[in-house]
Amino acid sequence: MRIFVYGTLKRGHANHGWMRGQQFIGQAATEPVFRLHDLGGYPGMVRHETQGLSVHGEIWEVDAEGLERLDELEDVNGGEYIREAIPLLPPFDQERIEGYRYLRDVSQAPDIGGCW
Repeated sequence: MRIFVYGTLKRGHANHGWMRGQQFIGQAATEPVFRLHDLGGYPGMVRHETQGLSVHGEIWEVDAEGLERLDELEDVNGGEYIREAIPLLPPFDQERIEGYRYLRDVSQAPDIGGCW
């Protein structure tokens, strides 16, 4: 499965070790319907239809074990993030690529735009 990552999982960032054994595909950007918020050491991507931006990140090919690790890190079962299809700009716009969207309140978290 291909996954879009946009924060600490990217190459050179704090949680990149969680990507061990996975294959980097390339850089990518979302359609301009999201924004990032600084959650204190990591970003959360939220949908923002009226003032959305393209969020910049990376595409990775992730195996089942890697996906399980990422779901754990992103606390999918605890309701912090949801893994879902993310609309991307070309050349990835025709593929189903999933990513992690933040689900909790960001009203007190600084808006950092489209790049972590």
